[in-house]
Amino acid sequence: MAKKRSGGGLTGTQQAAKFLGVSVLSGAVLAGIALPAAGALGLAAKGTVEGFDEIPSNLKTPPLSQRTTILDSEGGHLATVYSRDRKVVPIEKISPYMQKAIVAIEDSRFYEHGAIDLKGVLRAINRNAQSGGVAQGASTLTQQYVKNVFVEEAGDDPEKVAQATQQTIGRKVRELKYAIQVEEELGKKKILENYLNITFFGQQAYGIEAASQRYFSKPAADLKVEEAAMLAGLVQSPSRYDPVNDLQEATKRRNVVLQRMADVKDISQAEADRAKASPIRLKVKSPKNGCITAVDGAGFFCDYVRKTILNDPVFGKTVEERQKLWNLGGLTVRTTLDPRAQEAANEAAVAKIYEDDKVAASVVQVQPGSGKILSMGQSRPYGLDQKQHQTTLNLAVGSKMGGTTYGFQVGSTFKPITAAAALEKGLSPAQSFSTPWKISLPMDSYRTCAGGPAGGGNWDLQNELESEAGTWDMTSALGKSINTYFAHLEQMTGLCETVEMAKKMGYERELGKKLKELPSITLGGQEATPLDMAAVYATFANRGTYCTPVAIESITTAAGDKLKVPKSECSRAMSERTADTINQMLKGVVEDGTGTKAGLSDRDNAGKTGTTNDRKDAWFVGYTPNLSTAVWVGDDVGEKTSMYDITIGGEVYDKVCGGCLPGPIWRIAMTGALNASETPSFAPISVPRGEKPEDKETDKNRPGDDGKPGDRRPGGGDVFPGITIPPDLIGGGNNRGQGNGGGGGNR
Repeated sequence: MAKKRSGGGLTGTQQAAKFLGVSVLSGAVLAGIALPAAGALGLAAKGTVEGFDEIPSNLKTPPLSQRTTILDSEGGHLATVYSRDRKVVPIEKISPYMQKAIVAIEDSRFYEHGAIDLKGVLRAINRNAQSGGVAQGASTLTQQYVKNVFVEEAGDDPEKVAQATQQTIGRKVRELKYAIQVEEELGKKKILENYLNITFFGQQAYGIEAASQRYFSKPAADLKVEEAAMLAGLVQSPSRYDPVNDLQEATKRRNVVLQRMADVKDISQAEADRAKASPIRLKVKSPKNGCITAVDGAGFFCDYVRKTILNDPVFGKTVEERQKLWNLGGLTVRTTLDPRAQEAANEAAVAKIYEDDKVAASVVQVQPGSGKILSMGQSRPYGLDQKQHQTTLNLAVGSKMGGTTYGFQVGSTFKPITAAAALEKGLSPAQSFSTPWKISLPMDSYRTCAGGPAGGGNWDLQNELESEAGTWDMTSALGKSINTYFAHLEQMTGLCETVEMAKKMGYERELGKKLKELPSITLGGQEATPLDMAAVYATFANRGTYCTPVAIESITTAAGDKLKVPKSECSRAMSERTADTINQMLKGVVEDGTGTKAGLSDRDNAGKTGTTNDRKDAWFVGYTPNLSTAVWVGDDVGEKTSMYDITIGGEVYDKVCGGCLPGPIWRIAMTGALNASETPSFAPISVPRGEKPEDKETDKNRPGDDGKPGDRRPGGGDVFPGITIPPDLIGGGNNRGQGNGGGGGNR
């Protein structure tokens, strides 16, 4: 009595018997398949084979996973990504030599038999019985094709792959059923085309086009007979006959295929002999897959595009649907990335910070009015090799899109939001406050949107320098980044109004966290991302209308169909007058305030510096009418480093400030991205100024002395408003010791 081998499984005799059993069990099927296709279907119609279902559509036109190509806004190649490196081509674009070679070696009677070659089955049974094992199979190209479709559908799921390849009678009969229908409905030519596009050829190449490019760097249409024979020989065992790793074994297998082509009269013996004498001449093209291949440091943007497709419901209601779309690939994704802006952002990110420094930089640019993300640059290169200081953490965005968990505190870059809320409430830019350099304000003087106090006790805060005590209006307070002024301004404007303005402008916290209604928000004590801040400031550039950031212009499938993509949603956050006023005031920051090292001399530009407690984050966010750029510098790994007495980019900083490092980076990014011939201007507007300190002493009855709103001599004030020694020349500022929410800063 036959027994199982010690290692498990069946003996050779049992395997042969099992193979024969399959044939006997589906005898009618085998008989039908051996006949012409019409006869096969005739038998099925008579009920010879029970349970025949309609042929699944995936067997007619299988959804083959292909390469996805990501392009920039001008159609330039950005990156190629895929789960299967494949490009489907019609049979007309496949060399006739390739078509003949694969048929000759895998199924020489392909054009003569039905879905199953009955002679081949009987020959295999006899051969296997004689050898005592399974030495020869009998699967036709059609059967192999059907099996490959099931394997392709299984993807990278090990359980599904096992089910698709399990050696059971049930699976074999199922394949036989579908093979009959495939033969009838597709025909030989289409089956061969599909087979050549689905088959794995080793070296990560799926389908003949990818294989031809991988081994010979040429399209499948141009394959010579000896090249086609080599590729056809790979199908049986891509690893064993891999010419890259074993040229001798690959040559032997190629010559077997060539001889088989001669035996079946596809080529003459003389042609076969000449081809055999020719050495295999590889021209291997290394596979380039993933965002790591993106040009000009755009790997982070590429990954953002990937995350958009995987997360946005417009690409599928469920995570599974979106993942399937991405894995299937074959997409041509045209993005919003501007090649000039990306090159400039990448150059700026690495210009003053080395990739192995303790801190990193993020540079992101958004187009006002459209929400288009034009660039994402980072000082650390994109990749997985930590020894080379690479990272996949996108510092420009939040965790959902591949970035940091919460973002970063934004420091004084929040102050213009408070100013906008104040102007919208009717306060004047001339509103002045006289303050010492350090103040303490009652928390219950700030009211939440629910009408309750923002907290108990006092909020203690201070300016950067003890000398920063005096009288300030909105313009000078923005220019010199006076914390005490904005604490009073928020108090007068309303905490709720300030928070609501931030929301309207797209200032968000990550992981669904709501903005906390705490007074310290005006000093940037709550986190946001560089992308958020670029979009926030684009609202000012766009004269008060906020547009959500978008990264994708269009997507076309392999079949040429257009997919729906996320569109920017624009909404008015403030009046044009308010935005125009902010623009004029923030021009002062780059002209004679904390951002003088960032300012552009050839066009209208505006911006704001920012640092946080202990200088753990430093910012410069600024814009022209047609471009908004946010620059963040800080520690991106582990416990955040305080940027005091630190060497960055080979330069020693006693303390990093928004204007002295992020500012110059911003200037490089803006200069490179902007077209010198396009210099739009901000809308002109007269910004009222407050009284000078000496005026206050001589005329104490002037409006506003009691802290109430009131215009102060429109156009009056200092002859040179805001002029002072730029604080950044002696270092930026921060705001230490803030309670009740912490964070925030001066410069």
